[in-house]
Amino acid sequence: MTEWTPDILGSGFMQRTLPLKTPGDHGPLVATIVRHPPDPFTAWAKPLRDVDVLYVHGWSDYFFQTELADFWTGLGARFHALDLHRYGRSLRPGEVPGYVDSLHDYDEDIEAALSAMGHGPHRRLLLLGHSTGGLVLTLWAARNPGVADALVLNSPWLEFQAGALGRQAIAPIVNARARVQPRGQQPVVDLGFYTRAQTELGSIPTEGYRTDWRPPQGFATHPGWLSAILSGHATVAAGVDVGCPVLVLISNRSSSPIRWSADMTATDSVLVVDDIARAALRIGRLVTVARIEGAIHDVFLSAPEARQASYDVVRDWSIGRFR
Repeated sequence: MTEWTPDILGSGFMQRTLPLKTPGDHGPLVATIVRHPPDPFTAWAKPLRDVDVLYVHGWSDYFFQTELADFWTGLGARFHALDLHRYGRSLRPGEVPGYVDSLHDYDEDIEAALSAMGHGPHRRLLLLGHSTGGLVLTLWAARNPGVADALVLNSPWLEFQAGALGRQAIAPIVNARARVQPRGQQPVVDLGFYTRAQTELGSIPTEGYRTDWRPPQGFATHPGWLSAILSGHATVAAGVDVGCPVLVLISNRSSSPIRWSADMTATDSVLVVDDIARAALRIGRLVTVARIEGAIHDVFLSAPEARQASYDVVRDWSIGRFR
């Protein structure tokens, strides 16, 4: 591992490059961890003083949400965020952004992050995942029972947008193409409306925001990547057990991503939230689903009222879990 260095987010944030054993197209892959510690003079009196939080971003994304980090450190937790390989701070020239042909490949990223965090048996672990990151952490926790003490999922991508029947119908076609052309081109499905909604809400851009790491219409997708996602969805549909209590936050409504509407600033225009709510009940024995009125796909980038409601739910749930 490299040394901790100042992060692009400024004062209070440090980053560390995590070399991985997995080979890439132009050398070894890397992941990057960002840390944001609590105030050492006050953390001892806070409810989550012995908790480590590890955040994993979604598809075509990276960690930039300083408000989210401040929320957790305000509760006394040590906050860390992971930019997975081929994303954000970890993306290197010549790499295919976001590409992976198995979600298991992220195991090394997560394990390297936990090591860099210094997480051990004397501290408790809360995993926090958004969208694809929520799917990744769900599957990782199920393969590593007993490691995480709690799982918080922010609009996790637990089911394909066309539902189980649609997923089952296209999976053989996608898998066949993935075997022949894993990095072949696919039609553009992101028309940029989700980014427009965040912009109109004022959630982005933030200081130092990187559109090359989070392009308005998302990264190009490829058959190998989609095959990996569909495999993850099928695993969730069959039922898994993450081995700890789960809190799932989603919007109360979805909207169509095909045509711009002002309604997109108060709904999830990426996932079908009813399908996510149903899928969430198959990932553990104790799952709480909170539907946030007026939230968008990333509930913590919603309009102020919905964003505050999301933080309130997480605060109450987490304090109750770790007291």
